[in-house]
Amino acid sequence: MLAGWLAAAAALGTAAAEGPRSRDFALTYSARIGELPAGAHRVEIWLPYPASDASQEVTDAQVSSPTPYEVVREQRFGNSILHLSVTDPREQELAVVMKVWVRRREYVRRDFAAAGEKRVAAQAEAPAAAWLQPDRLVPLDDRIRKLAAEVTRGRRGDLEKARAIYDYVVNTMSYDKTGTGWGNGDIYWACDAKRGNCTDFHALFIGLARAEGIPAKFEIGLPLPEARGQGEIGGYHCWAEFYLAGYGWVPVDASEARKNPGKRSYFFGALDENRVQFTVGRDLVLAPRQAGAPLNYFIYPYVEVDGQPFAKVARTFRYEDRGEGSAARAGHGGR
Repeated sequence: MLAGWLAAAAALGTAAAEGPRSRDFALTYSARIGELPAGAHRVEIWLPYPASDASQEVTDAQVSSPTPYEVVREQRFGNSILHLSVTDPREQELAVVMKVWVRRREYVRRDFAAAGEKRVAAQAEAPAAAWLQPDRLVPLDDRIRKLAAEVTRGRRGDLEKARAIYDYVVNTMSYDKTGTGWGNGDIYWACDAKRGNCTDFHALFIGLARAEGIPAKFEIGLPLPEARGQGEIGGYHCWAEFYLAGYGWVPVDASEARKNPGKRSYFFGALDENRVQFTVGRDLVLAPRQAGAPLNYFIYPYVEVDGQPFAKVARTFRYEDRGEGSAARAGHGGR
């Protein structure tokens, strides 16, 4: 079974021999805080701030805000955050607009046969262990461990187990956002309802992987349509990575695989370039620390007024492709 996956991975690698695809675009992230209560003294605003990493380069950024702002990093996951405070606002409405220019590259990690030859440094293994810890809505208990054992029965090694978990999630879950209950990334909801959006898919993948001793982490950002151009982005998208000892992190996008069955093999070990990542992790404590509870995940603006969460926040996201880097070549794409 593993030999078959490795052969498929090698074939995909050959198809991508020209190198990873890339996409250059401008992203405008707008937050409008409205209907502030009379007498509001202090308004605190936090926005996720995309940072450069191995798969994306944030080449420039502009921020329009009613008061000076700061970009800080929270300690637990290292996420960058745009934060500002407004004291005694004169208007009932505040607006913050962040525009960033991004080059996003296709992220491919599937040369698994080379794992024994290209071993990661030993010091890189230790931080991965932190991603074995449970989240509030992704606990590790007997029910989850039992399901993980059933899903991975007969599989050898973390790669085979991770693939079995991925296939189980893709086969079992339906991408269905009707009704209520979906979208929280609640592993029990995923187990019982067997439907939801990307948060629910990846809560299940991450929880089952951790139950088998495989570090796994949650990542979230904004998706772009595959067709180049410009337009509005309706909402967030999330995905996951698992850690393969001796090799490193491997990306997966189980919900996209469910929506695009022909790309199931592609999304085990690769992410397309049609996205931008903002934050990593669940149960986030912001910087500076918010007065409210840790955030389930952080992609939308978070606002507090005089120490209380404030929900009257409108948000819009727009993208505009730019330059030669936006031209697509043949191969695997995104949405």
